[in-house]
Amino acid sequence: MPKRIVVKIGSNVLTRDNGKLDITRISALVDQTAWLHAHGYEPILVSSGAMASGRGEISVSKRLDSVAQRQLFSALGQAKLINLYYDLFREYHLPVGQVLTMKENFNSRRAYLNQRSCMTVMLDNGVIPIVNENDTVSVTELMFTDNDELSGLIASMMDAEALVILSNIDGIYDGSPSDPHSKVIRRVMPGEDLSQYIQTERSGFGRGGMITKYNIARKVAEEGIRVIIANGKRPNILIDLVEHPSETPHTEFAAAPEGVSGIKKWIAHSDSFAKGQVHVNAAARKALTGHSAVSLLPVGITAVEGDFEEGDLVSIIDERGNRFAVGRTSYDSESARRVMGQHDQRPLIHYDYLYLEQPY
Repeated sequence: MPKRIVVKIGSNVLTRDNGKLDITRISALVDQTAWLHAHGYEPILVSSGAMASGRGEISVSKRLDSVAQRQLFSALGQAKLINLYYDLFREYHLPVGQVLTMKENFNSRRAYLNQRSCMTVMLDNGVIPIVNENDTVSVTELMFTDNDELSGLIASMMDAEALVILSNIDGIYDGSPSDPHSKVIRRVMPGEDLSQYIQTERSGFGRGGMITKYNIARKVAEEGIRVIIANGKRPNILIDLVEHPSETPHTEFAAAPEGVSGIKKWIAHSDSFAKGQVHVNAAARKALTGHSAVSLLPVGITAVEGDFEEGDLVSIIDERGNRFAVGRTSYDSESARRVMGQHDQRPLIHYDYLYLEQPY
């Protein structure tokens, strides 16, 4: 059985200081990905770089806003980028396929499963998927935070063994990365909080930053998938992570020993599509967050906000106004309001469709 691995290659890895695509770097990463494939791995690439690839292809005659620029340069650059990958992988006789997606494609469970089926048949036939956000039709409010978020969703959706996030830094440091006395934190255990060490600023050409990588890494690791943050500009980084892990700087988030089901993985990464809010009392929160598998019963509900249908996702809010879970409701909003606070009713959210969020 091949070891499925998702490799996210960030913009800061694929671009030079002048913002143009680093062809040499891409070629080296293709070489390493081909090595992984030859050594029993099933790689999926989540690759940035479309904007950088398209930026130098055309001279714009008039000033464009940020959305129009992204659409134009991405449309040009995505074709150039996938052709570059195609040519480089062809030297190893490895076929590649392009998967362009948007955040709203993960809203529907049906669309989610269709995407998974597409990528599964690609892998089953020896095709390496190269995934990117479709920036030509995505607008700001519907975009992924960064390809870090997309890579986490892909790793979860495809039941990957590991997610490798390649950035321009060796991992998470116990101090400022610019301080020579700071050291890379090598291993993060489930539930361990490193927020005090996270730099909040973004760098270079990427939309996200270390805080995004940290949050995604924690969520994915809690789902039973090992996550590694490493420096994609280091020579042979992917090979060294496999052959010489103890000698290669990186931060690893250990996978939780008990993963979650496929439906809960989808719910965990679709939380931003929640259609409404269900407020619960302290007793309901205590029951839901305890060690036993418990469904959300109407008796624990104190308020219902928003309009939603049966099967929609809703946020679960505690008495302090904090969201601590998200789930797929078996009631519409009108019915939920009608039965809230009542005993002897079927669950509003069954445990199998309930995902408890980890505090960040």
